[in-house]
Amino acid sequence: MAQSTAESRPEAIPHWYGDGDVLTLVDGDGVTVHDDDGNAYLDFLSQLYCVNAGHGEERIVDAITEQASTIAYVSSSKESDVRSTLAARLAEVAPGDLRDVFFSVSGSEANESAVQFAREYTGGRKVLSRYQSYHGATYGAASLTGDPETRNAMGRGAETTGAAKFFPPVVHRSPFDGDTPAAIARQAADHLEYVIQNEGPDSVAAVLMEPVGGTSGAYPAPADYWQRVRAICDRYDVLLIADEVITGFGRCGEWFGIETEGVVPDLLTFAKGVTSAYVPLAGVITSPEVAAHLHEEGIDVGQTFAGHPVACAAGVAAMDAYGDGLIENARARSAHLESRLRELERYDAVGDVRGRGLLWAVEFTDPETGDPFHHPWMDAGENPVDDVIDAAQRRGVLVGGGRPRTQIIVAPPLPVTDDEIDTAVDALDAGVAAAFD
Repeated sequence: MAQSTAESRPEAIPHWYGDGDVLTLVDGDGVTVHDDDGNAYLDFLSQLYCVNAGHGEERIVDAITEQASTIAYVSSSKESDVRSTLAARLAEVAPGDLRDVFFSVSGSEANESAVQFAREYTGGRKVLSRYQSYHGATYGAASLTGDPETRNAMGRGAETTGAAKFFPPVVHRSPFDGDTPAAIARQAADHLEYVIQNEGPDSVAAVLMEPVGGTSGAYPAPADYWQRVRAICDRYDVLLIADEVITGFGRCGEWFGIETEGVVPDLLTFAKGVTSAYVPLAGVITSPEVAAHLHEEGIDVGQTFAGHPVACAAGVAAMDAYGDGLIENARARSAHLESRLRELERYDAVGDVRGRGLLWAVEFTDPETGDPFHHPWMDAGENPVDDVIDAAQRRGVLVGGGRPRTQIIVAPPLPVTDDEIDTAVDALDAGVAAAFD
């Protein structure tokens, strides 16, 4: 075991990092953050797709302060006025007849809770999720995650049973051979039905998917895919869970990403944007049928900090901010962000630009083969995508790498302006030119 020395001091260990410098951020306002050297950056990652209302939103700060000075904590097994208020507000904007809310702390825990409820309600034990998806990094959520880096990292310590995978309905570099998005939607849905049949329908509790792929590459599904999936789930008495941890709270131009698909899930998970990440909070919104089952049968487990009053107060204030023009702004700015990002397609190295609302991906592929220049899940060595990310940061713009890191993810806070979009994409443009020209 390594011994500490007099010269060393204790340090916090950042998540998701290896070698190299880690940026220290000390201040933020709107779409801009500042590091400890006074440098300003446009936060076009919303830190982790979560600061949806922007940095320094005083309504959220004031709500946190007021709640903390009134009663800072109420047990998750007791009633809390602010917790009930937020639950009612969420039910008002949730799709269809989704209504009762079970609060948790993180998106990982929300997805695990939804899976637990689906298993108890249906009696099935298996949950199907997409390859390349990301649903969290606790043991249970990692088993649902299709990203092999996360799934295998957790699986080295313990494997969690009851998870199976299916192919996503991606159009670019698709595992299906359909020559139109409609054909791919049909093939992908048929494939999911085949997986359910071969897993044994009675053993399958739920299908868990993001309405738009998040860190896997901002993939929107082809038209009619979700309707086909909803019909398949109904046919086999399988619950449909929408993971809205990233896509919720205006990120895709509506309160929830599933709203543009014309279907209502049985369970919807949320986190991140519910408080604009000012305080950790997450949860599951349930259908009346699942809610009735939970109320009747009870829930034998809980979390100390689930539905923390300070977090719920932040959530109510964040929803006020979203309803006061931020979601409309996200919807309005989406077309400009898309058009500017599509300008990058003039580079031979840019293989695809895709997304919805304020969640977009730019994928880099070898124009001669159509394959990534470097695939971090299979290859060692230098990754030119890292060069693009670093070049953008040097020019004052923060973006992130997708899963796999063959792509970058662009996801600014909802109050972003067209001028900020122009500045950020200009920096990206220069970064792509530096890395690939």
